[in-house]
Amino acid sequence: MIEHNEKEFLFVEKYRPKTIDECILPDRYKKTFKEFVAKGQLPNMLLTGGPGVGKTTIAKAMAHETGADCMVINASENSGIDVLRTQIRQFASTMSLMGGKKVIILDEADYLNPNSTQPALRNFMEEFSKNCRFILTANFSNRIIEPLHSRLTTIEFNITAKEFPKMATQFFKRVQKILENEGIEYEKPVIAELINRYFPDYRKTLNEIQRFSASGSITAMPSDYDEDAVSALMEMLREKEFGKMRKWVAENKDQDHLKIMRGILDNATMFENTFIPDLILLYNTYDYRNAFVADKEINLTAFLTEVMLTGKFK
Repeated sequence: MIEHNEKEFLFVEKYRPKTIDECILPDRYKKTFKEFVAKGQLPNMLLTGGPGVGKTTIAKAMAHETGADCMVINASENSGIDVLRTQIRQFASTMSLMGGKKVIILDEADYLNPNSTQPALRNFMEEFSKNCRFILTANFSNRIIEPLHSRLTTIEFNITAKEFPKMATQFFKRVQKILENEGIEYEKPVIAELINRYFPDYRKTLNEIQRFSASGSITAMPSDYDEDAVSALMEMLREKEFGKMRKWVAENKDQDHLKIMRGILDNATMFENTFIPDLILLYNTYDYRNAFVADKEINLTAFLTEVMLTGKFK
């Protein structure tokens, strides 16, 4: 039986790996992390890479294996300098109850204020260097200021094409054990397709598998979106009916906007082949912007408007 935390409901937390060996990563990364643990001393680190690739999990695993007291702060929710003056200073300035090191994991550190919090953090790293280590995770390393970069050992999670098959196979076996442990029926080809759709975002994959397994089984490939609704939307774009499209977006604002954009991409066969590369670039641009815009509804509308104005339908 796979190890899990019965107190958790979400698969991603319930079955989160506790050790480096349990993490699904290329061997070259595992070797580096194991060397840190073997020395009993963790450097201040910056772990970068796409969402859901295991940055936070490996940070927690290293803290666990070194026996360090650990504090995890979600920097996307606590980005101001007050979090340094209160939570971090209070934790870092005291000695560990076990007499060992302390580790502060700043998750999504690229959201920390670059004008106040990040500059102050570099001084904290030096002030508490005797008993505290800082591990920052970030999706976008370019949003971390250079003075912090120079104080951190940076490891970028960059999975090569050759490493994908081995890791996907390992993750497939992990998912099988999770579903069997949960008593959920499944078809292997369906699970393989879901992993292929979202890999290497482990978090997204597990969250979607849990969502699709709510009925107690995963025996048919589920759709990410309302196919009929997206088909109707495609017709609006074809006929350049902006008013209807704008109304449709407003009425469907509770839906996942990224999945709607993905639905347009999945229906790319309705466009001329010459437009499909442009559509992929549009999807990539607006998918990226969606993480930063204040109004996601406007972002979706802008994407659909560009597709409407430039798309070449068959």
